[in-house]
Amino acid sequence: MSQINKLKIFNDPIYGFISIPNALIYDLIQHPYFQRLRRITQMGLSYLVYPGAHHTRFHHALGCMHLMQKAVDVLRFKGVEISPEEENALYIAILLHDIGHGPFSHTMEKTIVEDVHHEQISLLFMEQMNIEFDGKLDLAIQVFKGDYHRKFMLQLISSQLDMDRMDYLKRDSFYSGVAEGNVNSERLIQMMNVVDEVLVIEEKGIYSVEKFLMSRRLMYWQAYLHKTSLAAELTLTKVLKRAKELTSKGINLPCSIPLQFFMKNKIDLASFDAENLNLFSQLDDVDIVSALKSWQYDDDYILSTLSKMIINRDLPKIKLSSEKPTIDDIELLKEQFAKEHNLSLLDTNYFIFKGKIKNQAYSKEAEPIHILKKDRSVEDVFESADQLNLKSLSKLVTKYYICFPKQLEQIKI
Repeated sequence: MSQINKLKIFNDPIYGFISIPNALIYDLIQHPYFQRLRRITQMGLSYLVYPGAHHTRFHHALGCMHLMQKAVDVLRFKGVEISPEEENALYIAILLHDIGHGPFSHTMEKTIVEDVHHEQISLLFMEQMNIEFDGKLDLAIQVFKGDYHRKFMLQLISSQLDMDRMDYLKRDSFYSGVAEGNVNSERLIQMMNVVDEVLVIEEKGIYSVEKFLMSRRLMYWQAYLHKTSLAAELTLTKVLKRAKELTSKGINLPCSIPLQFFMKNKIDLASFDAENLNLFSQLDDVDIVSALKSWQYDDDYILSTLSKMIINRDLPKIKLSSEKPTIDDIELLKEQFAKEHNLSLLDTNYFIFKGKIKNQAYSKEAEPIHILKKDRSVEDVFESADQLNLKSLSKLVTKYYICFPKQLEQIKI
C-alpha cells in the first residue's frame, strides 16, 4: 500500500474529520493490538445506565491523537520548538496510551490479571510493537515512561490537564448525554504554552481550567461513579472472581480460550511474557459477554445468579452514605440472605459487600496545573483561581457503599 493511500481521514462525531498524519501512524492503527480497542467500551458497563454510552477505546484514542495535533500546532505557533521526531513521538504515545485496557476497561485490573495496571500493559504492548516496527517507537516509549528531558511532552499525555482527560470528558459527555461533562477543549488548547520545558496555561484561560475541573468532578458523580454503573461493575468483578474460584477447583467453565487461560493462571506483571501478552490481546468485551450468556445457565447458584443480574440488568441495590456501614448491618443482611437461599455465610460475600469510592477533581499532591501570568511568572492554578471554587474541587470526597440483592430492600439498615 502506498504512503499516500495511508493518509486516511476518520469522521468523528465530536471533532468532525480526524486526519492520520503519516504512514507509521496508519500502520499502528491497523495493527491487531490497536484494532482490538474497537471491541472495548470506553465506559465499561455504563451503557446499562446511559444507553448511548457504547463508544469504544478506539474512538477515544483517535480523539486524543487529534487533540495532540491541535496542541502541537498551537505550541509551534507560539514559538515552542518541536522537532518532527518529537511530534511523532507525541502522536504515538497518546494514540497507544490506553492500548493495555482489558475488557470493560477498569474491571479487569482486579480480576483477570493480578494487580497489573492498564498503563503497565500499555507499555508492554508498545515495547512489543517497537520490536515489530524496528525501533520506530523508541522516543514515544521514552516520553510515555517520563524519561525524556522535555517535561511538557509527558504532561500533554499524562497530567491533570492532558489530551486524554480532555477527550474522554467531552466524548463521554456526548455519548452518555450527561451535558455537565462537556469541556471546551478547543479553548484550553489555544491557551497552552511552554515555559522552561513545563506546560502552562495562559492566565486568560483560567476560567476554562476551572470549568474543566468542575466538569470532571460532575462526570465522576453522574457517570463514572453512578451507583448503578458501580453496582454493575462490582457484580461483574464478583462473577469473574467466582469463575476463577470454580476453575481452580477443576471445574471447566465454557468460555473462550484466552479467557480460560487467564481463569486458570495467576498472571502478574513479572509473568507477562510475549506469549501471555498475545493471549491478553485476544481478550475483549465479547469474551466476557459470551461467557456470561453461558454461565447464567450454570449449575453453580452463585455464578448463574450473578451472570443473570448483568445479562438481564437486574442489578443489586447499592446504598451510598458519608458514614461507614456497620458490621451489624452487613451481618443482618448476610444472615437473612443465607437463610433464604440456603447459602453459607462465606458465600453471601458474593452478594453482600461494602466498599468506598473517592472523587477529587484536582489533586494538590500531584504535579499542579501551571498558570502563566501576564508578568511571565508561573504559579499553581490553586493560587491563581477563585479560591472557593478550587477548594471544593481539590477536596477529597469519600462515600461508603453497601451492595445487596434487591429482595433485601425491606430490611432496615
